[in-house]
Amino acid sequence: MIVLDGLTKRYGEKAAVADLTLEIEPGRVTGFLGPNGAGKSTTMRLITGLDAPTSGSALIGGRPYAALRHPLREVGALLEARSAHPGRTARSHLLGIARSDGIPARRVDAVLELVGLTSVARKRVGSFSLGMRQRLGIAAALLGDPGVLLLDEPVNGLDPDGVRWIRELIRSLAAEGRTVLLSSHLMSEMQDTADHLVVIGRGRLIADAPIGEVLGGSSRNAVLVRSPKASELRERLTHAGMTVESPGEGEILVTGGSLDDIGELAFRHGVPLYELSARRATLEQAYMELTAASVEYGEREAK
Repeated sequence: MIVLDGLTKRYGEKAAVADLTLEIEPGRVTGFLGPNGAGKSTTMRLITGLDAPTSGSALIGGRPYAALRHPLREVGALLEARSAHPGRTARSHLLGIARSDGIPARRVDAVLELVGLTSVARKRVGSFSLGMRQRLGIAAALLGDPGVLLLDEPVNGLDPDGVRWIRELIRSLAAEGRTVLLSSHLMSEMQDTADHLVVIGRGRLIADAPIGEVLGGSSRNAVLVRSPKASELRERLTHAGMTVESPGEGEILVTGGSLDDIGELAFRHGVPLYELSARRATLEQAYMELTAASVEYGEREAK
């Protein structure tokens, strides 16, 4: 488990991370979201001891990273895919990391096979594509078979097969009881992978909830109705206090009412229905609502 207690990091007057308090629990994939500049990378660096907090703490299994006796066997991290020296081979890169924490060489070969790099194990990293570097970074994170994993944008540069592979791998690792913190800007992939979401903006906590709860709280959840008497139904739904839009001929989009509410109202007034279906918000829509006031580096509208 990762426990953050009042975690704060300041650079001069600017707070990159401000009083973060939360628990990242084992046995599930926790998605870590936030706009550019929100403090996600800084938070991960604070957890792994690469930066020192201004105040507060980040504990892994009750201890700071620097106090872990065999850190690679307890925490695996992919924070920068280009961290390997381009002149080294993939195997020598991993072997050097393994020796620093007493991990046997056979584990190097095992993780190379796991990430699909056995055939290029003796090639120099400088010749690798971004996707191959990502796989090497994931191999390094898994080298010590750790119980805690921090993965920052792990699908960058991967092809569709690679994206599916890393999704299945991450979910299987969490299912084994590991603590997995996953940061990504790919909302569709996060929606398919994460069980729980932590959202920050400008260094502060915005949401810490199961993904279903985040999606369910979006104002973009609605009910689509198709009817030959859409105009009549629209009036009756509006009178009942529901909000109604007309996306197309014979269609209405309703918020503020359930499927049962709308179906019963239509039945009472003899309005035939061709379709009555839920339209659930996507993670991207829910995320944009949550972070609308926290975007620090955004695009301006063209004039």
